[in-house]
Amino acid sequence: MRRMTGEPNRRTHYREPRQVRSAETLARVLRAAEDIASSTGLDAMTISGVAERAGVAVGSIYRRFEGKEQLITALTERMLERREEYVAERLRLADPSLSGVLDAYSHALLQSFADSSNLFPELLRARKSGTPDRGARTITELHRLLLEAAAPYADQIRRSDPGTALDTTARAVLGACFHNSLRPDAAVGEAAQHRYAEELSDMALAYLLTPDRRGATPA
Repeated sequence: MRRMTGEPNRRTHYREPRQVRSAETLARVLRAAEDIASSTGLDAMTISGVAERAGVAVGSIYRRFEGKEQLITALTERMLERREEYVAERLRLADPSLSGVLDAYSHALLQSFADSSNLFPELLRARKSGTPDRGARTITELHRLLLEAAAPYADQIRRSDPGTALDTTARAVLGACFHNSLRPDAAVGEAAQHRYAEELSDMALAYLLTPDRRGATPA
């Protein structure tokens, strides 16, 4: 996974695996932690419960993590990286046009936030420090991905400042997708999510193709 430009060196919160077998064990532990946290919540998640679900010894988890706090940190990192990778892949496969990029971006963001939507906000709230910064890096990366994918079609944008317009678009679409994941009446199900993503894409495209209201004065 490509790291974001300008990202400072980060302190490792847990022991990184150096062997294939160790990496596979870590992936199994994190999958088990996510399954338990998604179904019962972070408060009910325990190291022993994760070990049992993953089929590993409790001691093998404590050799990598000092405790539940570091396990939550690793789980958060995994979910954020997975969102970055998913959006990057969807944009790579997007139709080569401005509308194609916006469609792919809206659909990918909505789907990525819908994935474990109940757990994701809880993870961000659970960490008193560190995670907000990591979440901010993910937002920065998602923003960068849209700018990079839309750059070849910037000449189609009719706003006076295409860069600023794309920045506004990225913020609006990302905010709408995150807000949807928190709403009690969120768009759920494949059909509803598809319709909502299409509406977001149409709104973004209409904005980018509409000239500025230069010289307009309040009525």
